Amino acid sequence: MLRRSVLRFARDRKANVAVITALTMVPIVFLLGMTLDFTQALRKKAQLDAAADAAAIAAVRPAMLMQTRTVAQATANAIFMSTANSLASGLTAIPSPTITVTDLGLKRTVSVSYSTASINNFPAVLMNTTSWPINGSATAQAASAPNMNFYLLMDDSPSMGIGATTADISNLITYTASKYQSAKASQNCGFACHQTNIGHDGGTQDNLAIARSRNITLRIDLVTSAVNQLLNTWSNCPQSGVSGGVMQCMSALNNTTYQAALYTFDLGLNALATLTTPTTAGAQVSNIALMPVAYQNCVVATTNCKTDNGTDIAGALTSLNKIMPTPGLGSNTSGDTPQEVVFLVTDGVEDKIVSGASACPNASLASNNRCQQPLDTTICTTIKNKGIKIAILYTEYLQLIASATTGIQTTDSWYMSWIDKYDQPDPSTGTIALNLQACASPGFYSHVKTGGDIKQALTDLFIKVASSTASLTQ
Repeated sequence: MLRRSVLRFARDRKANVAVITALTMVPIVFLLGMTLDFTQALRKKAQLDAAADAAAIAAVRPAMLMQTRTVAQATANAIFMSTANSLASGLTAIPSPTITVTDLGLKRTVSVSYSTASINNFPAVLMNTTSWPINGSATAQAASAPNMNFYLLMDDSPSMGIGATTADISNLITYTASKYQSAKASQNCGFACHQTNIGHDGGTQDNLAIARSRNITLRIDLVTSAVNQLLNTWSNCPQSGVSGGVMQCMSALNNTTYQAALYTFDLGLNALATLTTPTTAGAQVSNIALMPVAYQNCVVATTNCKTDNGTDIAGALTSLNKIMPTPGLGSNTSGDTPQEVVFLVTDGVEDKIVSGASACPNASLASNNRCQQPLDTTICTTIKNKGIKIAILYTEYLQLIASATTGIQTTDSWYMSWIDKYDQPDPSTGTIALNLQACASPGFYSHVKTGGDIKQALTDLFIKVASSTASLTQ
């Protein structure tokens, strides 16, 4: 009977599943243990990598760039260890990071690296390996904000006498019409129409006086307000106890020294304040004013006027270039000098008398060698090659075309003949805008449409130039 039972068991195949299952459990347990330990190691590596990133970034924050390398190193170490200490139970040892801080000029580079091992929960299945090695590193770079000299160059040519908004333009057209005895060139004026000798044109009142008496805001008013916020009064400074404008606020935030010069330009360069403190320059903001225009086709009060040119942007930049020195790095190192920055606010169209066609490369000459063209960027290249930065705020050149929608102005024949082609397909993409963008240093160009917030745009552009940023490079 025993013999039959043994033979029956030997012929029975039903037990194979149990045998196979038992055999496969060995690699399954091995793989499961390895997966759990490897996943745990990856999780801890991710946490330590994040700690290294945070440590590197912390050491190149603007406030930290003002500190010594030793302080920066200690700060990075503290940030890293705050995370590393919380992972102690799962590591063979709390990693002590290797932190390297290198300063080169205004640039600081911080590298943070670590090495440790994650404790395995299943060392037996991993060939008796008790831990899984993990390591990582992070590198961050930033340049401290430099000391800077800012040369504020404001367009005060007749074209800045345009109404600030479409409503202002419309109102200016309306209120100038009824003030004239007969239909003259300046009647129904919404653009470049600031004239002082109205009697010469048969009128009875200065167009600027009309704008002021009717509370019409002009573009020059917005520019003045924007510069005032930059130099005199800004209510949004994030640091308390700072008096003055955006420039003084950013100087305090960045622990830098800023100086400012204030100029306007039309036929030439007009100095309101040579390089001085922002507060001293700010005292001259109220002197920003439109260039006087005696009467139509006369930008100066003489008896021999033949043209109403009044905007020489390249000439102003050329004159300013002779004033500005070769810039330094802007560091506080002995012997170093500030960086130099031109801040240009303009509508971008030159209107000047030149010696001949070669001096008007972007356009044809009108009568009396009058050149009306988008800015010739040759002088911009000269200035930038000197190491000087150029920041430009473009207050768009208004398209004087008939519009039933806006009702701003009927087609102006002079504009259509000489300017319109540079303003197409629209002011933000035409040649006028493109040349200004080419003139500006990379990233330092901004554009404001008619009716836009010039004050905010100028503030944003200044902060962009003055600020430094930190970034992870690895």
